[in-house]
Amino acid sequence: MEAGKWSQSPGETPFEKLGGEDVVRALAMRFYDAMDRDEPALAHLHRLDENGRVHPESREHFALFLRFWLGGPNDYLLQRGHPMLRARHAPFPVDADMRDAWLRAMTTAMDELGLHGEVREFLDGRFAHVAEFLRNVP
Repeated sequence: MEAGKWSQSPGETPFEKLGGEDVVRALAMRFYDAMDRDEPALAHLHRLDENGRVHPESREHFALFLRFWLGGPNDYLLQRGHPMLRARHAPFPVDADMRDAWLRAMTTAMDELGLHGEVREFLDGRFAHVAEFLRNVP
């Protein structure tokens, strides 16, 4: 394996490499905490609760999605169907600023959880790819 480049081995998913359910759920929650705290323009694209924070239901949906997307249980697929990320994000203006805000919130969440090493480099690349893929405004 090339230094700094993690690639999935048979039976080893990013979900498993990160530590499973608890860590992936914590990542999703910290992501939205960082968004609420540091990226208000991005947070306001989401449904908010009575305290002006991203609604708990949105947080839970993302945690469920992240588990699935990282190779964990496929509950998301069973409960919500195919992710259809572009279609789900189409109603919202995702420009370079929103893409970058999303990435900053995710970076903060990963930093706060102490994620590092090869799996972190892998996630940095995958998250950047998806964030750019979802950009729908030049």
